[in-house]
Amino acid sequence: MKVTRSTLAVAVSLLPALLLALRPQGGLAADALHYAVTIAPSGEPALDTAATDAATLVQLHDAGDVSPATLVARARTDAGRLAAAMHSLGHYAGETTITIAGRDIEDPALPDALDAWPAAQEVPVTLAPKPGPVFKLRHVKLDGDAAGQTLDLQEGSPAIAGNVLGAGVTLQNSLLAKGYALAKVGSPIADVDLAAEALDVTYPVQAGPRVSIGRITVTGLTGLEESYIRRRLSLQSGTVYDPVALDAARSDLARVPAIASVRLNPGTAVDPDGTLPVELAIAERQRHAVSVSAAYSTDQGGNVTVGWTDRNLLGRAEVLALSAGLTQLGASAARQPGYKAAALYTIPDWLRRDQSLSFTALAIRETLDAYDRTALIAGTTLSRQLSTHWTGSVGLFGERARFVQDKTGRDYTLIQLPIGLHYDSTNSLTDASTGTRADTTVTPTESLGKRNAQFTIVQLGGAQFFDLASPGRSVLALRALVGTVQGATTFDIPPDQRFYAGGSATVRGYRFQSVSPRLRNNKPAGGTSIAAGTVELRQRFGESFGAALFVDTGEVGRDSKPFTGKFRTGAGVGVRYYTSIGPVRADIAIPLQRQRGDDAFELYLGLGQAF
Repeated sequence: MKVTRSTLAVAVSLLPALLLALRPQGGLAADALHYAVTIAPSGEPALDTAATDAATLVQLHDAGDVSPATLVARARTDAGRLAAAMHSLGHYAGETTITIAGRDIEDPALPDALDAWPAAQEVPVTLAPKPGPVFKLRHVKLDGDAAGQTLDLQEGSPAIAGNVLGAGVTLQNSLLAKGYALAKVGSPIADVDLAAEALDVTYPVQAGPRVSIGRITVTGLTGLEESYIRRRLSLQSGTVYDPVALDAARSDLARVPAIASVRLNPGTAVDPDGTLPVELAIAERQRHAVSVSAAYSTDQGGNVTVGWTDRNLLGRAEVLALSAGLTQLGASAARQPGYKAAALYTIPDWLRRDQSLSFTALAIRETLDAYDRTALIAGTTLSRQLSTHWTGSVGLFGERARFVQDKTGRDYTLIQLPIGLHYDSTNSLTDASTGTRADTTVTPTESLGKRNAQFTIVQLGGAQFFDLASPGRSVLALRALVGTVQGATTFDIPPDQRFYAGGSATVRGYRFQSVSPRLRNNKPAGGTSIAAGTVELRQRFGESFGAALFVDTGEVGRDSKPFTGKFRTGAGVGVRYYTSIGPVRADIAIPLQRQRGDDAFELYLGLGQAF
C-alpha cells in the first residue's frame, strides 16, 4: 500500500522539528533533555510487543540525553515505524498518537515548551497505538505463469503481512523444488480497501521451464585433480534440478579436508539443449599445516604433541599426518615421561564414494602405574559411511610390545581384527547439545607370547545429550560403557588389552587406570570386564563462559561378566570458556570412595567437552 501526501502537508508536518533545529540554543534544557517513554496498552498484546520493539524512543533511550530536535525527530520516525507494525498485524486503518510533554508532535507550540523545560525534570513521552479492525484478505491472485501452483494463503483469513510475504517465498521455493530453476515470484502487490476493511493481493509469477542439470564446470582447482572432484560429487548431469540436492552435494564435498569452501552456482539461463548449466566453484585449503596441541591432568600429566599434515599428497585429497609428542609429563599415574610418534595415511573415496582406506604406524613408550610398555603398532582400516549417521569399519593390526608388570617382563606379538559400527546424530563434535553417539567394537585377537591366547574384546559405548533450555544453554549429558573379554583370563592377555577405569574417559576423581583389581604391590592389574557411566549437567553463562556438575561411576571385574567388580564413584565441577573451535575445559573431581594411593582430587584440562 502506498500513501501519498502533498508537498505542503509534508512541510507542515516537519515544522516542529525544523523550528527546534533553528532555534537559538540558549539554555541547558534545550541542549540536553532526559525523557521517559510510555507505550499505552492497545488491547492487543502482540501489537504492544511489536510497538516496543519498533520504537526508536525505546531502543535508544539508554544512549543518553538528547536535544529537543532529536527527541522530536525520533518521535516522528516512530510514527511511521508503529504504523508499519500495525500493518504487519493486519491493522491497516490504525493510528498512533504521540505526545511529548503532553503536546502532540504536530503542535507548533512544542518547541517553546521543550525550550523552557526544566533541566532536572524528565520529559514525558507517550506513544498510543490505536489498532482498529483487523483487515481480511478478500482476493488473492497469481498473475503470470504459475505452472499450476497454488498459494498457501486463504481468502478470508487475516491480512497479516508476514503471512502475505511468506506465501510468496513458499511458492517460489515450491517451484524451485519441482525443477523450475529460473522461477521468480515478485513482491506481492497489495490494494487496501479501507471502507471494506479488506486487502487484495496479487503475486506476479514467472515459473519458466522445468529443467534438468546440464553441463557441470569445475573452477578454482590448484592441486586437486578434477577427475577426483567429479567422482566425489554426488550431483550428476541429467537429473532434475533440485536445490536440496545441490545443497547436499555442496555440503558433502565441503567435508573433504583439502577443500576450504564450495559453491554450486546454477546458471541464469538454459543451454540450447534445454538443460541448466551449473558452476562448481572450489577454494582449496593450504596444502600443508603444522599443529601444536597440549592437554593436562594430574593423573596422566601433561601431553605435548607437534603435528605436520599434507592434505593433498597425490592430488586426490590423500592425507598424510605425522605427529610426535611427549606424554605423562609430571603424571601421578606414571613414573617418568613417555613418548608417542605416529604416522597416518588416508585415501578418501577408495574404490567408491564414502569409503576410505587408512594406514597407521605408531611407536609408543609409557611407564604407568599399571605397567611399562614399549611398542610398535601398524595396521590398516577400511571405513565406510553407511548412511547419514552410521559408519562401519574393519581393520587389521599388528603389535609388537615389551611389557613390565609387577617386576616381570614379557614380550607379546598381537594380531587383531577390529570390527566397528558407529552411530552419531549429535550436532557438534566438540560441544554436543542434542543427539546420540553409540559405538560397538568387536576385536578378535591372537596373542603370541609366553602364553599364547585367542580372545575377543567386545565394547559397547554411547552418549546421549538433552537440550534442556534455549539452544545449547543448559545440557544434560549422559555417558555409558560396557565391555568384556571373552576366551581368556586376565593374565593370559597382555596388560594393555585389559580393562581399566579411572581418569577423564571413565571415572574422574580417580587416577588413570586406578579403578581395577590390584596386584600384590597394590598396582592396577586390569580386568576382563568393565561398566561405567556418567551424568553431567552443563550450563552456559553469557557468551563465553559456562560450568559443569558431574558424577562418574565405574567398575572393573576379574571375570568376563560386567557389573561384578567394586564400583567407585567420583564427583566434581568444571568451568568452560567457549571459543570458535570448542570449549576450553577445566574439571576438578574428588573420589567418593577413596582407595589406598588415591589423591584428594584430580584436575583435568583440555579442549572440548569430556565427551
